[in-house]
Amino acid sequence: MSSLLDDVDRRTQMVGQNRLELLLFTLGTRQLFAINVFKVREVITCPALSRLPSAHPIIRGVATLRGKTVSVVDLAQALSMSPVGSGERGSFVILTEFNRSVQGLLVASVDRIINLNWDQIRPPPRGTHKDSFLTAVTQVDDRLVEIIDVEKVLEMVTGPARDVSDALVSSSRGGGRVRCALVADDSTVARKQIVRALTQIGVESVVVNDGRQALDKLLEMAAQGPIEQQIGMVISDIEMPEMDGYTLSAAIRKEPALSGLYVVLHSSLSGTFNETLVRRAGADRFLPKFSPDELAEAVLGHLQMGDDAK
Repeated sequence: MSSLLDDVDRRTQMVGQNRLELLLFTLGTRQLFAINVFKVREVITCPALSRLPSAHPIIRGVATLRGKTVSVVDLAQALSMSPVGSGERGSFVILTEFNRSVQGLLVASVDRIINLNWDQIRPPPRGTHKDSFLTAVTQVDDRLVEIIDVEKVLEMVTGPARDVSDALVSSSRGGGRVRCALVADDSTVARKQIVRALTQIGVESVVVNDGRQALDKLLEMAAQGPIEQQIGMVISDIEMPEMDGYTLSAAIRKEPALSGLYVVLHSSLSGTFNETLVRRAGADRFLPKFSPDELAEAVLGHLQMGDDAK
């Protein structure tokens, strides 16, 4: 299975093409679920797991993988489904890296990797018991695929993000650019985290759910007057339905009324390759999720400068 993940270099060529690859898997039913391949380090047969009596209920145990102790989360339990059969033949652990941490995701079976356009990804339908843990959906071979909001799953285990430090809050001041940021992110958890951090340093937020909404909103604002008089920067996720953050950055640079905007791509994806990809897409900075202080420092560092200091 790990051989499916050997060609990361090829996947980086999709930057600016509004494409993504998804790893499809099941959780004990016929329903297909998915996560972005860029979050995946390896897929292995479920090893023996050591129980932790005081751990969160969705933690099925820990395992030593590649010399590192890793917590293994039962995704089915996180979604209020029947637990994946521990140690049953055919169960797998998807070893993931996002939000600056490594964790295993226990799944019943792994299907395949698919390559899609982001415009084939749609917001999740509301009203199902799992909708709060879905970030998007798509169709594959006439089957619905539910894309998991793994950031929300991780928050169940780690708890809410901490606040911006008092020192940074006290150092925030007026002056410089407009103290307003457009925030684009399809994760409800991420949006709340970012808005909370911005509010704590006195920065207003214009919030949208994906790159397409972000571009439409920016063009709408630009039609009303100079964009730099309305917002001071854009903070965008990379993985989003309709239009990803790379494509949004490239579109901003191509629009004369928007081209001067400062764009931060703020992603749970590993930062090992993103710095280069961010520059190729036309963004100004990559910031891994989620450190309230790092986000606050990046925002204040830009907004508190004069326009001639960019």
